[in-house]
Amino acid sequence: MTMAGPENALDHVVVVMFENRSFDNLLGRLYDPGEAASFEGVIGKELSNPIPDWAQDAERGSVPYGVAGDMNTPSPDPGEELFHVNTQLFGILDEENRGRIGAESSFNTPEPGSTATMDGFLTDYVSMLMAEYGRAPTYHEYAQIMTGYTPAQMPVISGLARGFATFDHWFCDVPTCTFPNRSFFHAGTSSGFVINFPPGDAFPAHNTAETLFDRLDAAGLSWKVYCDPPCHASITGLIHASRLRPKFATNFFSTSQFFEDAERGELPTYSFIEPQILGVAHNDYHPPADVLFQAAAKEKGIAQPGEIMLDMPSSLLGGEELLARIYRAIRSSSADTGSNYLNTTLLVTFDEHGGTYDHVPPPPAAPPTPAAKPGQLGFTFDRSGVRIPTLAVSAWIPERTVVTEEYRATSLLATMRERWNLGAPLTARDASARSFAAVNSLSTPRAQEDWPDVTARPVPKPPESLLPLDHPLGILGKAVFAAVLALGKGMGVAVPDIKPDQPMTGAEAIEIGHEILGELFPELRTEAWHPTAAH
Repeated sequence: MTMAGPENALDHVVVVMFENRSFDNLLGRLYDPGEAASFEGVIGKELSNPIPDWAQDAERGSVPYGVAGDMNTPSPDPGEELFHVNTQLFGILDEENRGRIGAESSFNTPEPGSTATMDGFLTDYVSMLMAEYGRAPTYHEYAQIMTGYTPAQMPVISGLARGFATFDHWFCDVPTCTFPNRSFFHAGTSSGFVINFPPGDAFPAHNTAETLFDRLDAAGLSWKVYCDPPCHASITGLIHASRLRPKFATNFFSTSQFFEDAERGELPTYSFIEPQILGVAHNDYHPPADVLFQAAAKEKGIAQPGEIMLDMPSSLLGGEELLARIYRAIRSSSADTGSNYLNTTLLVTFDEHGGTYDHVPPPPAAPPTPAAKPGQLGFTFDRSGVRIPTLAVSAWIPERTVVTEEYRATSLLATMRERWNLGAPLTARDASARSFAAVNSLSTPRAQEDWPDVTARPVPKPPESLLPLDHPLGILGKAVFAAVLALGKGMGVAVPDIKPDQPMTGAEAIEIGHEILGELFPELRTEAWHPTAAH
């Protein structure tokens, strides 16, 4: 094996981005006070949120921060869009938004320059549960938002964080949901959008921002996006479709290809891994989504009871198992040439906090385009999202490293531009972000046997079929199927002419959807298909 030095630690960068957890939720109990020179966790702090006076048991005053009671907390899913995060961070809930999942005319907006109080997570969750349950939630039901996990519950991510480096002030770039934050990660902007949709084609058709992938191509450097099966579409590809559509057939693969590439020393310069985000038994750490999707669809008049089944088994346990496999693949990579454990850095991060509690106020942030008009919902992109769990793994990182300086998701862009001379910042946002290259601080690499052993807890297997696929599609099933048809058509795939009232079973719809997505992402079509919605 060719000997490498610390300057080679970023020759190959692998990023795995999970979903919807705050720093406190997963890593807040990583170190006891005094174990690390500096660590911004939850142990030893009296943290709580007030109970709104219109909630059940409001006379109890507040809910203290505690430990999650199971591996599916919080359940149901909290709110994550900008208007929910405004409530969570600033305690503002406009009267017309109480008990609603969506917001139409007011967005719980704080005064410009306000400092987040971090005391509205409970208020927002009570309001969300009113919409999700159709009734007032009990104390036990809403109090779970004020809980997080211990290292014993999360042995893989905690073991890697203690075994290498954790960033305890790493923030997502936007105080909102998945698509905008994933767009910022690779482009330093979301083209003004702050929610996933509507409009349905917002990101695929109108997010035209230059990306890291474009810069790598221009520099003659390699990249791949790997999607964990049975996903048949890449969220990254769809978010940046206006730029990446020509690359769907050549740069998007299953994670089975990642494990082969790692073993053979054939990892590209940049690897981005997506867990299974859409589908039964998703392994993305995301809180359970069934009830939220059902309630949101019902609010829009497109759902029937029992139509969505996504959440068996725990996505936390599934995410831990996937992370352990990725880590082992890099640790064991010993190819004589190409990629190996000496010249590869693994960055583990999350897209956003997903409504789970964190106690550290997010800082201001530079707008991507300072002179731009306000974006969707009037947001000016001048403040960060919430802290998210982020850790770095490489042979050149001392164990129990805690990086206390402020970082953000766009630090990935800053790091890659610096390492590979990829040109000027994509936007003012990544121009202001720190590179994390300095985390590789050892002069002598750690031997593979000195890397920690991590073992994921068992992941229960889901039933062979959660869904009655021989039944006709219901209202929601038809809506999901229509969205897949529209997506394929909008991206140039020949789709069948199917009328909205045409009878069709779940199995028939899945087969057609499989073919459409297989045309878009041909290297993902060989894996087994799992449906996302029932009859």
